[in-house]
Amino acid sequence: MEFILSVLCYQVADHGISGTLYIVATPIGNLEDMTYRAVRVLSEVSMIACEDTRQSHKLLEHFGIRKPLISYHEHNEKERSAELIARLERGDNVAVVSDAGTPMISDPGYRLVREAVARSIRVVPVPGPSAVIAALSASGLPTDSFRFAGFLPPKAGARRRVLESLREETATLVFYEAPHRIVESLGDVAAVMGTRKVVVARELTKIHEEFLRGTAESVARKLSLRPVLKGEITLLVAGFDRIAEPTGSIREDVEMLERAGVPRMDAMKQVARERGISKRDVYAEMEK
Repeated sequence: MEFILSVLCYQVADHGISGTLYIVATPIGNLEDMTYRAVRVLSEVSMIACEDTRQSHKLLEHFGIRKPLISYHEHNEKERSAELIARLERGDNVAVVSDAGTPMISDPGYRLVREAVARSIRVVPVPGPSAVIAALSASGLPTDSFRFAGFLPPKAGARRRVLESLREETATLVFYEAPHRIVESLGDVAAVMGTRKVVVARELTKIHEEFLRGTAESVARKLSLRPVLKGEITLLVAGFDRIAEPTGSIREDVEMLERAGVPRMDAMKQVARERGISKRDVYAEMEK
């Protein structure tokens, strides 16, 4: 027993006891989604690292939490990670929060967690809201398997290449998208993936929460009629179904792709590929 105690005293005196890094999920809109555990952890840590200190300050004020804040975002992630690791190794407990939702999901923080794990610092998730899971759960699309692919590229060419690479993915696809690009992105989904079902989830958990369901073309048409489109958007696309029969006629499928900006010959080739028929059959149908 004396030997064990002496070893523990040596470890504390010479090496210190590392603190804990908490990954804390916060509401994506509705403050009632804040968990009791998240409030307790944020009230007890030594420091809170956040994307935007102004945004996090509002949240903490609402729950009466007053703790030192430090900015931690994509532009200072490397430097801040080293600073936070040093604090953790001195024994401080540190929490990481994003502006909304679960940290690390298309947000900075991976570098810090990786370094903490490499140094045997304890990393503890405090789960809670996530736009990906919230949107998926109410989408009406299959939930047994899904693939989250983050934000789609802002430029059309790169965006179509990403969609093309995912065209035969059988799991439900989930993306984040900006409101000013969602109509263009839906056009690209229609061009690459045809008539499969999509869901646009907007302003989740907020007053103006809505779900728009249909084909990419039909949802894009609805959104294009709005003079202004605001809010956080999660885009879900049904996975590729190798068995299901297309619901529209060959002509309807080709014309839909053309309206989305696909050249006629490319549209006919794509429809042939999706239906598992020869290009000659598609050409013949279009000539009628």
